[in-house]
Amino acid sequence: MRQCELNTFKASGPGGQHRNKRESAVRLKHLPTGIIAQAVEDRSQHMNRASALARLRTLIALKANCCLIDMNEVRNPVSLESYSPPPELLQILPRNSTHRRSDSGPQIGPNNPKFILGMQALLDLIFAVDGSISDAAKLLGMSTGALSRLILSDDSLWKAVNKLRASKGMKPLK
Repeated sequence: MRQCELNTFKASGPGGQHRNKRESAVRLKHLPTGIIAQAVEDRSQHMNRASALARLRTLIALKANCCLIDMNEVRNPVSLESYSPPPELLQILPRNSTHRRSDSGPQIGPNNPKFILGMQALLDLIFAVDGSISDAAKLLGMSTGALSRLILSDDSLWKAVNKLRASKGMKPLK
């Protein structure tokens, strides 16, 4: 938040008489990169601020290599010794992953808005294993091919993984 400029404004759209009375919509601009994220869906400014911050972190995480941001600043730390995939990552894993259980809910794809949270957790893991898809696949209990197909299912995830791999001197995924 220290690197961000926060603006609040009145959201337009449906919602009746309660929607436009207060400046509940939030726009965050990351000053070093110029990346902007906003949230307008809630009537609470606090909820919108949390949503905008989560979106901004994700956008920065995906665009970190192209914007000259230190990857260590945007990645959540991952303990490889006691690794257990977070719930948001479990939602995007295919059914054949050994970590995926029936209580994980249905698998979500790139068109689901929650996919980006799983994508961020997957990027955190791939960063922690220095870009090795096979090492990440082992930790997730799936084949390297299955993980590669998951990565290739979303263009922004695929590009982010390839930029991360290039920064480590590895070949890109095709």
